[in-house]
Amino acid sequence: MLKAARRVGLVFFPAYDWAISPTHPEREERLLYTQDQVWEEGVLDIEGITEYRPRLADIKDVERVHICVPDVRSRAGESDLIAAGGALVAADAVLQGEVDRAFAIVRPPGHHAQRIVYGNRGFCNINIEAIMIEYIRQRYGPKRIAIVDTDCHHGDGTQDIYWHDKDTLYISIHQDGRTLYPGTGFLPEFGGPNACGYTLNLPLPPQTGEEGFLYALENLILPVLNDFRPDLIINSAGQDNHYTDPITNMRFSARGYARLTELLQPHIAVLEGGYSIEGALPYVNLGIILALAGLDYTYVREPDYTPAKVSQPQEITDYIAHLCRETYAAWQQREEIRAQTTRGKKEITRQRRVYYDTEGLLEIQKETTLVCEECAGLTWIDSRCSERGEHILAVFIPRDACPRCRQEGEKLFRQADRRSYTRVYLQDRPRDILVRE
Repeated sequence: MLKAARRVGLVFFPAYDWAISPTHPEREERLLYTQDQVWEEGVLDIEGITEYRPRLADIKDVERVHICVPDVRSRAGESDLIAAGGALVAADAVLQGEVDRAFAIVRPPGHHAQRIVYGNRGFCNINIEAIMIEYIRQRYGPKRIAIVDTDCHHGDGTQDIYWHDKDTLYISIHQDGRTLYPGTGFLPEFGGPNACGYTLNLPLPPQTGEEGFLYALENLILPVLNDFRPDLIINSAGQDNHYTDPITNMRFSARGYARLTELLQPHIAVLEGGYSIEGALPYVNLGIILALAGLDYTYVREPDYTPAKVSQPQEITDYIAHLCRETYAAWQQREEIRAQTTRGKKEITRQRRVYYDTEGLLEIQKETTLVCEECAGLTWIDSRCSERGEHILAVFIPRDACPRCRQEGEKLFRQADRRSYTRVYLQDRPRDILVRE
């Protein structure tokens, strides 16, 4: 019997009862073809590869990350809670030492869901990776965690959730936001005032090929991870960089994804996007599973693969090399950049417009964060969503809150004028509670 070099746990959840529409690319067949491929190749017969069943995440797991308006039940269905629960099962399997690596092959995806949730964005209702990460910290203690997001779309939701957290390094490589939803993910998006540099974005040009992705990994992502030294590496594993994907413009192959996984060595991979249901997903996911297990993946090849389909022009090669040098230099200078950004300021405010493309909603945010040398800093968001008739105040006391930020957060929540808001929320991370009035 074939034996895996590393023990791997797999969690499948196709979400039979959830789709935006029966013909929408984000539908259950995305995972059913992968499941068939895994069964037909006899992957589950390999010694060391184990299938796990998902479970429901709790409402509390979601509230630890999100402020769903008006509440979790109205914004996340059972499929969302099982997809998140599948990620929790994968995390438990790794953290309890049952396996060395895990892959949660679940849907709906999650990386566009931000801290505040009025509805679905980019096929995402709740952020399943973030729910998993905060569950890990709650159950297994504080950990430095790196998220490497390899979906073709910028993970703006995960970025938003960890914008102020320097214990969570978020790195995203994605198709340039000037050419693809959600239109974000540029170099200047570099983290909040107390976590400057702990968000890194590498927007790649359309038609980036195999060479470009692997260059970015070897020349930017791995050196930064070596500096950061995380306890865990999480891969937001979007498969929509594949050359056959119908809604993107990149040139990655199944063996390229496997090579990336082999080099990155994530402890847990969580499926995000990928919409070439027959041409890519079964092969890409199979390649990732074999790479996680330390097995030979060189025979995994798509039926229509040719080297020309994963090549890239020289000008893209040169551009990516420049981009990697510039981003790594910024990472190395993050303390100086933070000092310049926060000098003489007690708090920093930013205005944001968040569009919920699936439901046609527009949210207007005013976010303020205290500049703090001791913790991630108290943050509060004044948020309006006229289509929902909501105007809320959300107060966030961070996980590592210092006495000043805790005191200011409690005071802000207590003294907020309830007549000005439809609801006022307090997310108190140290006490692991969400208060709603």
